[in-house]
Amino acid sequence: MINPEIYDYTFDSYRKLIADFTENELIPAENEMVQAGAVPERLVKRMAEVGLFGISIPRKYGGLEWNMEQQVLLTLEFTRASCVYRSRFSTVIGLCSQAILDHGTEDQRAELLPKMAAGELVTAFALTEEGAGSDAAQLATSAVLENENYVLNGDKRYITNAGWAHAFVVFARTDQSIPGAKGVSALIVDATLPGVSTSLPTRMNGHAEAPVGEIHLNNVSVPSSNMLGGARGGGQGLTMALRGINHARLHVAATCVGQATRILEEITSHVTDREQFNAPLADLGAVQAVLGECFAEVEAARALVMEGARSFDEGDVPRHRIAAAKLFASEMASRVADKCLQLLGGEGIVGDHPIPRMWRDVRALRIYEGSSPIHERNLAVAMIRQGKIDGRLPNSYRV
Repeated sequence: MINPEIYDYTFDSYRKLIADFTENELIPAENEMVQAGAVPERLVKRMAEVGLFGISIPRKYGGLEWNMEQQVLLTLEFTRASCVYRSRFSTVIGLCSQAILDHGTEDQRAELLPKMAAGELVTAFALTEEGAGSDAAQLATSAVLENENYVLNGDKRYITNAGWAHAFVVFARTDQSIPGAKGVSALIVDATLPGVSTSLPTRMNGHAEAPVGEIHLNNVSVPSSNMLGGARGGGQGLTMALRGINHARLHVAATCVGQATRILEEITSHVTDREQFNAPLADLGAVQAVLGECFAEVEAARALVMEGARSFDEGDVPRHRIAAAKLFASEMASRVADKCLQLLGGEGIVGDHPIPRMWRDVRALRIYEGSSPIHERNLAVAMIRQGKIDGRLPNSYRV
């Protein structure tokens, strides 16, 4: 649970707490985490104590209720450490809690959100399937109403926290007669119910210490009251999903900036200390060009993410601006990681330096919460559509 004293912190005090937690506990434990193949449970407990499971959840439900700009600033702090740590609470603060907050019944919010904020109820967002990835409307998992229960059958994959979540927000087709998005609903499924099982992959190319997993649903009986939003939530599943997805998408963009910031800090230290040709590498013009270009890219992404967060807080979710931020920031993080790894030379492929590990981890962020090609396509479609209406761009700043 959250340390009660934290509720009295100003945001600046809390941000300093998270910065210190990152520097003094998360970063020093990275090699231990890699060797163990998992995030140490003591650190998961500490994440709960310092409130990381509750940063986005309202105070009336036990959370800390920081706004989106504040959440992004916090993300920039804790993602200076391995982004694997973030995986343990990311589905709680974004994908799941926001869908429940905006679309759940008051009973569902009161029952679930306080436990989620305390880190006592870890949730996973069960949307993706083998035949329904970027095109989520094609999902095949079924939920058939029998008396007062829905019976679920299907398989989900690439699900963050699948292996240790206590409950899932499962998206399933509740009306088989309606194709596409309109036949899909969201149901809250206890992970301990008969017929629920999970499995983890034998290999992860990045994020190995917090692997995504599969969820298997075999005649799982769930009370109809567990439909997100109650009876009115029928057929609204993918609409509900978008709220959490846009929230999480901006967090992923901020994660890319946090990771790139750490990578630049690490490589600046390396080239300053490492001597070749009787001088520090940092004195070489070619090295300075790489550092300067990378810094400019990180700052451009930071500005884009911060502006998206401020727009988010103003009211309507600026989904196109968020998509642009996620696209640019994730591609930027991979470019920065690759260039900085090159400056390590042999140390970039042998040994325990953090940059090679982060290079592997940030690659996945170009796929999480919408892959880069999908964002490129969707942004272009939105631009063309808006241009036909008024000749402007979506989420335009024009008067």
